[in-house]
Amino acid sequence: MDVWLIVWLIVGAALVAAEIFTTTFVLLMFAIGALAAAGAAALGADEPVQAIVFVAVTALSFAAVRPMLRRYMRPDQRDTPMGVHAIEGSMALVLEDVDNDNGMIKIEGELWRARSYDVTQRFEHGERVRVIEIRGATAMVWKD
Repeated sequence: MDVWLIVWLIVGAALVAAEIFTTTFVLLMFAIGALAAAGAAALGADEPVQAIVFVAVTALSFAAVRPMLRRYMRPDQRDTPMGVHAIEGSMALVLEDVDNDNGMIKIEGELWRARSYDVTQRFEHGERVRVIEIRGATAMVWKD
C-alpha cells in the first residue's frame, strides 16, 4: 500500500474529527480534498497529481458544497415568523364589537380577545381589521 494513501486518509480523518468541534464547515472541505487525494493515490497517481487533486477538490468544495451545507444547517430564521410574530400584520374578523376596553376577533380560525390600537376607534361586528401587535393574550387591532 502506498504511504501517501495512508497519509491522505489520516489527514482526512483528522480533519473530519476536528470539524466536529468547530462546525464551521471549513475543515470538512479540506477533509473532502484530502480524501479525494487519497483516491488519486489509490489509483496510482504521483505526488504532484495528488496535490493538484487536493487543491482542486478543496476549492470546488468551498465553492459548491459549503454554501449548500450552511443553508441547510442554519436556515435564516428571519424568513419564518413564529408564535405571535406570525399573527402580527394579519387580517381578522370582528366577532364582538371592539373598542378600547374589550372585544373579540377571529384570526385564521382562532378566537382572540381584542382592543383597539387607537383609543378613539371602535369596530362593529363583521368588520375586517388588521392585527398591529399582540400584548399578552390580547390583539391590538386597527382599521386599514
